[in-house]
Amino acid sequence: MESIADIGRGFVRPGLVALTVWALLGAVAGRPAQAAQPPAPSATIHLPPGDLVGETVAGVSSFKDIPYAAAPIGGLRWRPPAPPPSWSGVRDASRFGAQCMQNRQGWDSFASPQPISEDCLTLNVWTPSAGAKPALPVMVWIHGGGLVSGSGSSAVFDGASLARRGVVIVTFNYRLGRFGFFAHPALSRESPDGPLGDYGLMDQIAVLEWVRANIAAFGGDPANVTIFGESSGGESVNRLMLSPAAQGLFEKAIAESGGGRNPWKPLGEAEAIGKAFAVKAHVTADDPAVLRGIPADKVLGGINMFSPEADTYSGPIVDGRLVREEVAQGFAAGHAAKVPYLVGSNSDELGVVPLILLTPMTEKAAAVLGADKAGVVAAYGSTGAFHAHFAGDLNFTEPARALAGLAARSGQPTFLYRFGYVAGGARGGHGAAHASELPFVFGNVGPNAQDQAAADLMGAYWTNFAKTGDPNGPGLPAWPAYTAQSDQLLAIRPDATAAATKAGSPALDAITAHYAGH
Repeated sequence: MESIADIGRGFVRPGLVALTVWALLGAVAGRPAQAAQPPAPSATIHLPPGDLVGETVAGVSSFKDIPYAAAPIGGLRWRPPAPPPSWSGVRDASRFGAQCMQNRQGWDSFASPQPISEDCLTLNVWTPSAGAKPALPVMVWIHGGGLVSGSGSSAVFDGASLARRGVVIVTFNYRLGRFGFFAHPALSRESPDGPLGDYGLMDQIAVLEWVRANIAAFGGDPANVTIFGESSGGESVNRLMLSPAAQGLFEKAIAESGGGRNPWKPLGEAEAIGKAFAVKAHVTADDPAVLRGIPADKVLGGINMFSPEADTYSGPIVDGRLVREEVAQGFAAGHAAKVPYLVGSNSDELGVVPLILLTPMTEKAAAVLGADKAGVVAAYGSTGAFHAHFAGDLNFTEPARALAGLAARSGQPTFLYRFGYVAGGARGGHGAAHASELPFVFGNVGPNAQDQAAADLMGAYWTNFAKTGDPNGPGLPAWPAYTAQSDQLLAIRPDATAAATKAGSPALDAITAHYAGH
């Protein structure tokens, strides 16, 4: 998500409703009581750069703050990630490292307490067995936050519970905001043949390269890697499926509420915006070294999920090399990686946004429909239903179904879901909001029995998919593969059960028809 205002342009980047969603979830899941604990037993891993010592708790060993690239500071700012440093002796891997530069949001109860720094390109690993034979499937998590906030060290992303299901979990930080997504004519001239602008996406690819080279030491199978992410993390999954630089680095993909129709800026437009930022920072010379000398606080600015600073921050970029096309067009052309694909959204993505705010957002978003608006409103059955659901359907629900259909048409195993469970402590008349599935995916929920049942379903389906490319398994309700003809998804229902059901509706069909006509 870039900002609430982005709905007016027909799309949002993930995190739009985080203010309300995270506030609700903070009371029910993901942040267990912090009772005093005795020191955990240590665990040691040997890697080419040096040795790591982590800790083992309840059968899962964790290793944190592992550099996967050099610190992108000084002359390395706004460059592709450089190889990580080596170290002598044993590196303490028992604590998280710094988050990447961002403006903290006081309302985000799940924000990591770690300090912010440009020196932030580190990852974290949870493994149930460093000596596993055969090697275990690997799941690499890409956090959301609108590409301007978030980190791999949030408590809700603790990988221990998922790891106990027989997988190795990796979370990480990547460059955000202007540090991660920035173009300028001087930088383009400096690197005429290389990827440009999307340094945060380059970081994600560097993590996958690190995993391929190093994860075997943690008991992981480098030939069985699943990327999964939510919101802008899910959007990143879709982009990685289309990026030539990421091909061959993963075998399966899961996109949670990742959209698919939100455009990225073309390079020329992003360069102009970057130049406007430089001028505002009193840099008029087209000199990369001078640009890289701009103080970090000026580069950071005031950007957050509700303040995009759109006149001086482009957001992510179609540079023509790393990112060549928009997601829906690339999937339609059959350019996405032909890997098993699990995709979906939540039942009421923007339901927690008060109607007094959602109605004007919806009217702005509906501008993309043009002459098709009347037909789409009619498909909802009432203007009230349209105002309540259109923005969420446009940005999340319809794109997930559309991408599922396009992936299935390309012949890859495809599974569509809709998450409709609401945590026991957060029920208030709405369905499952944006990001509300995260504690259940990671199994970091409170003691409520129904919450735990929903987490067991999600954890089993997600790890089955990582292991085999098929989420189905013993004791689970059957999840049919998606095809446009059958149009079946798996619904995680309000009572913490699951069942196959129809994916489409007249409203979703009307939105899809609009895009098909344009």
